[in-house]
Amino acid sequence: MIRKGLTMQRGLSRTSSLPARTELGDALRACRGAFLGVGLMSCMINILYLTGSFFMLEVYDRVLPSRSVPTLVGLIVLAGGLYVAQGILDLLRGRILVRIGSSLDEALSPRVFQTVVRLPLLAGGHNEGLQPLRDLDNVRSFLSGMGPSALFDLPWLPLYLAICFAFHPMIGVTALVGAVLLVGLTILTEIMTREPAREANGLAARRSGIASASRRNAEVVVAMGMAGRLTQRWREANETYLAGNQRTSDVAGGLGAIAKVMRMILQSAVLGLGAYLTLLGELSAGAIIAATIASSRALTPIDLAIGNWKGVVAARTAYRRLRETVIALAEADEPIELPPPHASFKVEKITVAAPGSGRVLLSDVGFELQAGDALGIVGPSGGGKTTLVRALTGIWPVLRGSVRLDDAELTQWNEEVLGGYVGYLPQDVALLDATVEENISRLADERDAPAVVKAAKAAGVHEMIVRLPEGYQTQLGPQGASLSAGQRQRIGLARALYGDPFLVLMDEPNSNLDGEGEAALTEAIWNIRKRRGIAIVIAHRPSALVAVDLIGVVQNGKLTAFGPKQEVLRQLAKQEIVPPENARQERMSVPA
Repeated sequence: MIRKGLTMQRGLSRTSSLPARTELGDALRACRGAFLGVGLMSCMINILYLTGSFFMLEVYDRVLPSRSVPTLVGLIVLAGGLYVAQGILDLLRGRILVRIGSSLDEALSPRVFQTVVRLPLLAGGHNEGLQPLRDLDNVRSFLSGMGPSALFDLPWLPLYLAICFAFHPMIGVTALVGAVLLVGLTILTEIMTREPAREANGLAARRSGIASASRRNAEVVVAMGMAGRLTQRWREANETYLAGNQRTSDVAGGLGAIAKVMRMILQSAVLGLGAYLTLLGELSAGAIIAATIASSRALTPIDLAIGNWKGVVAARTAYRRLRETVIALAEADEPIELPPPHASFKVEKITVAAPGSGRVLLSDVGFELQAGDALGIVGPSGGGKTTLVRALTGIWPVLRGSVRLDDAELTQWNEEVLGGYVGYLPQDVALLDATVEENISRLADERDAPAVVKAAKAAGVHEMIVRLPEGYQTQLGPQGASLSAGQRQRIGLARALYGDPFLVLMDEPNSNLDGEGEAALTEAIWNIRKRRGIAIVIAHRPSALVAVDLIGVVQNGKLTAFGPKQEVLRQLAKQEIVPPENARQERMSVPA
């Protein structure tokens, strides 16, 4: 679903020429030496697993007939040393696998976090929330568990089968038949758990989506008595998820139990066969025990693989999703550094579609602004105004056309650098769980207190901030919930004005402002124009248009009018699209 939505977006043209070596592949290749070391350790461990078999063989065939205590002591010392070496190697292998998982997480977590941030913008309502982070956790947890050890031990199955054949062909055939049956069970486990595991993942995403939506809308849910009905919906989704997860566990657990029983039956069969061959004089007493241990050891990796198959399937699914999202959102080559924009902002016949659904919301919209201009965008609700401002900021990609700063398309700018030249005040202001200063400064690494205060004063919010318990160091909490909607909007305006960006875009910036706040907004737009910046304001209330000199009308996904404010408002008044009193506002020029 995500891939389908992403391929529809022109914004992915930045990543259309994907590098052959993706970040995920590079991260795994960086661990190649560690994987090689684990493979060598697995080789030594599996050879040392033969210690028990040969110890039993020597005790029964050499020590007991000769009654030699020194030989027994020597064998015990040798076997003890080999067991210690095996334990050390097993410990080191486990620790290396844990560190491989940590290294993979460390290399990919920044990119995965950026994926979490970007998916809602590129996939619309079809994004999977925190799923990429959970996928990375699944892969790391798998690498730190027993699954990889079992998979590294599987290639040594032929060695143990060869040893069984060396004891006697019939013992080898018995062990081979058991191995084939267990491998068949492993394949059957894969086939039978693949679809239930996929369904369980989808159901888990649905359950998480209901929980996340409930959390975001907690005030409405509680105030309007919807909690009980929403809880019922979540319970139904949860029950469906648990049933799907139970089916997967039942299949994997049932086949795992069958595998264990088969392995125990095989051990007894090898022991009985060995006793029979000993009675016939074709096998020594020591070889009976040694062959039993060797055959058991041959099938242990298969048994472990079946027992950990649920983790293998989960890790594989997580890895595939992670690879798709990392590739889809891989960064293009670093663009060349451009000079700061200072002259113009051009929108050239852009067409914009809703992320995820692909439904076209804007088509063939174009206009040009010069330094010092302020444009007000008006029009009926649902006409495409918010879609336009999202496209102008680069938040939503365009299917056709281009958006240019000083003739350079937005995709030619480094994202971090471009962010310093653009101020954006969205319709729904969400502040970060940080201090007021950090919110206004956009989490700047280097503290610039004068710039923060300047932005706050430009937004007319400085006096309000200094009255807070800790002033600019006041922690706002999640989404700035401790502030009123008007206070959040004014701090959001200060954040948009921080650093005197060349282009400032505001979507209904006065929706929650009082008279004092609207005066501050008007003054802020004047100041942007005086310092030769460009302001674009999406407005429903006429008071937001006082300081603009140009008006654009967006309706039904089209730019139906564009020009000087007085002229456009006069046309709109005749069409009765806006109240006639708006047409009486004179076009404002920048004061000297």
